Amino acid sequence: MKLKGSPFAWVSFAMIVGVMGTALISPLYALYKEAWQLQTSDISIIYVVYMGGALFGLLFLGRLPDRVGFRPMMQCGLALALIGTAISLIAWNMASLNIGRFIVGVASSMLTTSSTVGLSKLSRRGNTQHVAMMTGFLMAFGFGLGPLVGGVFGQWAPAPLVSTYVPTLLLGALGLTALCRLKLPDSAKPSAGDRLRWRDVLPTLTWPESGTSRAFVLTCCLPFLAFGVFGLYASMAPLFLDKLLPWHGPVVSGTAIALILFASAVVQVMAARMPTHYCGAAGLISLAASNAILMVNLQAGSALLFALGVLLTALGHGMAMLAGMSMINRLATSGNRSGLLATYLVVGYIGSMVPMLGIGWIADHWGMETAVYIFCALVIAAAVPVAVFFQRHPHMRPLAAQHAAGS
Repeated sequence: MKLKGSPFAWVSFAMIVGVMGTALISPLYALYKEAWQLQTSDISIIYVVYMGGALFGLLFLGRLPDRVGFRPMMQCGLALALIGTAISLIAWNMASLNIGRFIVGVASSMLTTSSTVGLSKLSRRGNTQHVAMMTGFLMAFGFGLGPLVGGVFGQWAPAPLVSTYVPTLLLGALGLTALCRLKLPDSAKPSAGDRLRWRDVLPTLTWPESGTSRAFVLTCCLPFLAFGVFGLYASMAPLFLDKLLPWHGPVVSGTAIALILFASAVVQVMAARMPTHYCGAAGLISLAASNAILMVNLQAGSALLFALGVLLTALGHGMAMLAGMSMINRLATSGNRSGLLATYLVVGYIGSMVPMLGIGWIADHWGMETAVYIFCALVIAAAVPVAVFFQRHPHMRPLAAQHAAGS
C-alpha cells in the first residue's frame, strides 16, 4: 500500500512524534515523587540522566546522518524512543525509569540531528532559509507538545504514570512504519562513499583561534544560561508551582513548559532581523528579569507575575538561542564549524545538567524555596555582566561596524 502525502510531511510527522515523546515526562515529576517517595535530588537525577543520554547521542552519533543517511538514523532514533518509552511505562522504581530516560535522551539527539538533515535534503533547492525556519518551528512544536500532552494525561487520565506514554507508543509506531515504507527521491539518498570508521563516532570538540576566543566564551554563556533556566521549569517547576499559583497539577506545569517552547520558537522568527549584539544582550537581561520575578513570586504567589515570568523566560530563551547560533555561524570557518557547534551545544547541556544537580542537593538539605532563590540569584549575577560584555564586544557587532572599529 502506497503512503499518501509527501516524504517531507512524513519526516516532519516522525520528528514531531519522536521529540514529543522525549518531553512527556516533565509534568509527571511531582507524581513520581509522591508515588515512589522520592527526594528532590532524585528528580534532578532523572532529568540529568535524560540530558546525559542526549549529550551522549550528540557527541558520538551526531555525524552519522551525513555518513549513513538520515532515514536509517531516524529509524534507529524512533525505535530507541519507543523502547525507552516502553521502559518508562513499565518502570517500577527510579533505576528502571532512569534506564528508559537515558535511552530516550539518546533517541532525542538522533532524531533532531537526522531529521534536520532529512528535511534539508527533501526540500526544494534554493529554499534553505524557509526549511531552516520550518525545521526549528517543527522541532519546537514537538518538544512543546510533549509536556502539554503529558500534563493533560497526568491531570485527568487514569493511571497517569502508565497511560501518558500510550499515545507516544501508538504514534511512534505509525511514524516508524511510515519511514520504513517511504519512497525517497534519489537526491535524498546517501551517496556511496567510504565505509564507517571509528573516528566517525568519536567526539569532535573545537576551540576557535585566539583572536575570537573571548567572543566564543561569551557566546557559550548564552546556551549555558538559557538551557539552565529552561531546565529549572522542565524538571523542577512541578515541585514548586504550588507556591506561585492558585492552581495545581500536571496540566499547569505542562502548559507552562509548552508555552515557553512555543513562544521561544515564535520569538526566534520575529527577532531574526535584530542585530546580534542587541539580541543576545536582550535575551540575557530577559532571563535575569524572569528569575528576579520568580524570586518575588515565591512570596507573592501571583498568577500575573507567574505569566510575566514565563513570558520573559520564553523571550530570553528564544533571543539567546538565536544570537548564539548567529555567532557560531559568524565565528566558524569551513574547517571548524561542526566542532564549534558541538562545543557550543555541549556547554548548553552542561548548563542544563549541573545546576539541576545543585538545586536537588540544596533542596534536600534546606528546602525547595531556598534552592530556587540561590539558583535565581546566581543566574542574575551571571546574566547581567555577560549581557553588558556581549553587547559591547566588537565581534558581536554587525560586520560593517567591526571593519570600522578595526580601521
